[in-house]
Amino acid sequence: MVKMESTEEQDRKLVLEFCHLLEKSKQLFNGLSRDLPQYGHRQWQAYFGRTFDVYTKLWKFQQQHRMVLDSKYGLKRWQIGEIASKIGQLYYHYYLRTSETNYLNEAYQFYAAIRGRAYYSRAAKEDRPDLMVKKLRYYARFIVVCLLLKKMKLVRELVTELEKQIQEYTNTYEPEDHLEWSLVLEEIKGFIKAEAAVAVLHADSNPIILSHRLSPLTTPPCERSPHMTLSLQEILIVGSACEQAKFSELTMDMFRMLQTLEREPTESATNPLSMSHGLHGHDASPAASRIPPYGVPGSKGFMENGRRDCRDNPHKYLLYKPSISQLLVFLASGFKELPLGGALLLYMSADGCFSTTKHPEDYGYELGGLGTSVKRDSVDGGGLSCRGKSYKENHCLYPGDLYPFTRRPMFIIIDSDNSFVFQHIPRYFGQPLVILMSPQDVPPAFQADVQHHGSLFTLFLHSPLTALCYICNVGDVPIHHWERCQTYVDRFITEASRLVTRCRIDEIEQGIGFIDSSYVQFFGDDFLRTLILRFVFCDVVLRLHRGFRGRHMRPRCEPQLPANELLEHPSLSHIIFQLASALDVRNHFSEGPECD
Repeated sequence: MVKMESTEEQDRKLVLEFCHLLEKSKQLFNGLSRDLPQYGHRQWQAYFGRTFDVYTKLWKFQQQHRMVLDSKYGLKRWQIGEIASKIGQLYYHYYLRTSETNYLNEAYQFYAAIRGRAYYSRAAKEDRPDLMVKKLRYYARFIVVCLLLKKMKLVRELVTELEKQIQEYTNTYEPEDHLEWSLVLEEIKGFIKAEAAVAVLHADSNPIILSHRLSPLTTPPCERSPHMTLSLQEILIVGSACEQAKFSELTMDMFRMLQTLEREPTESATNPLSMSHGLHGHDASPAASRIPPYGVPGSKGFMENGRRDCRDNPHKYLLYKPSISQLLVFLASGFKELPLGGALLLYMSADGCFSTTKHPEDYGYELGGLGTSVKRDSVDGGGLSCRGKSYKENHCLYPGDLYPFTRRPMFIIIDSDNSFVFQHIPRYFGQPLVILMSPQDVPPAFQADVQHHGSLFTLFLHSPLTALCYICNVGDVPIHHWERCQTYVDRFITEASRLVTRCRIDEIEQGIGFIDSSYVQFFGDDFLRTLILRFVFCDVVLRLHRGFRGRHMRPRCEPQLPANELLEHPSLSHIIFQLASALDVRNHFSEGPECD
């Protein structure tokens, strides 16, 4: 009898310990979004570590004592799924904080396990609408992770499942938020459709999903020089285009640019919190014992005494339609976190704010700028206008707003119908500064598509061959043909890299072929070199394309790149003509030499 009482007491203590860990985990998780600033590096490290530690203990505890928790606590499968979902969210937010793509794989492992083990399969039978909402949110989060990992087949399966779940939720509860979930579904479908700008096909005509993150095979070659001193460390990606396809506060331009500025992720093989490790009974998941090995204090790839060691990817902030005050705060944070020899990149995809000043004297504020927090329902209302209006507006980023940040090396990409106003930013502080500006207009045939499906300029920076196919109305390409055409793009990039380096050598030795030193200093960084060379590709292609007439339909850069020695060099034009012939779209381009 005493022994039985002892067993019951032990079970009671186990249940109490589980309840304590569960409550502690919820408190810490909620504090991540409630108490911690979204900017800066040092403030959140310890808090994230404690949260991971508690969830590790919680997951391991429910795994080891599942039978007791089932019988004495009444632990349900959806509760296990909720814990796993929270861990998946932790990994995703850790990815957002650190920009390390390995965390996406970890988030995927947990989300995939929830689906594979059907943790939420009985949620509808609990007669709890809040539980169904948790299930729908899980699907939305899982879709975002799969989109970022380019698992498009799974994305389509998840969208189909989500649609069924929304229908079941609506029919069962007749909730007030059913229209909101219908909108979420339409956003996802529209985003998937817009993302597939050009289809690359297998021999059986099924589409192939290609990744456009940086890899050793796609990193442009470079003849190094002692002047290439800077590395990209901080990135601010801002999406404010008012009519562009989006999902989960991620516009199409943001989606493409963030991948362009990441290296190809590697599958995690050692993370003890991974779902793929320690599988043993009870739908077993990780026999976890510590927080993730990436990006924690003292480990490879994170900040140690204010210094960043061996980080695979630059740190990024993603801002969807921020207020001007939010934008400037995040810019200031990135500026503050820059280590010695680091560069800050600002990418902005936004609609223009226009000025009617006929004789501007202040290029910083009298030429207009970019709308940062444009709302669709305010286009014709009392708020900020997207197009064609003239004003000075509080929620507008003007070129003059960026002057203070040019105290440190800065690389700016502006994708807007008012991009050219940023070409006048002065270099008051003598620091390296490069500004790449999109065309301000596109031919009428493309206007409706690019407004919704994403900017043509950003597409060139993301996937040059996709962009060229798009403007030549090539909707699908067989994989063997795609690979052949990609060799021409690679040849172009290699030749352009050689010409940039040659310009600098000629300048030093002969005083000709001038290229601004800012380009040379940025050129040693793999990401910035890729962006510069893809900009050159965009400029040469649009210069030769028959449909893009007029200077406003071509990109600009400041400082200007040399024309004769680079942008109009015959060797680059020749490769574009060869590529056009390979795609059988030579008629889209101006007259040039016959191609082999």
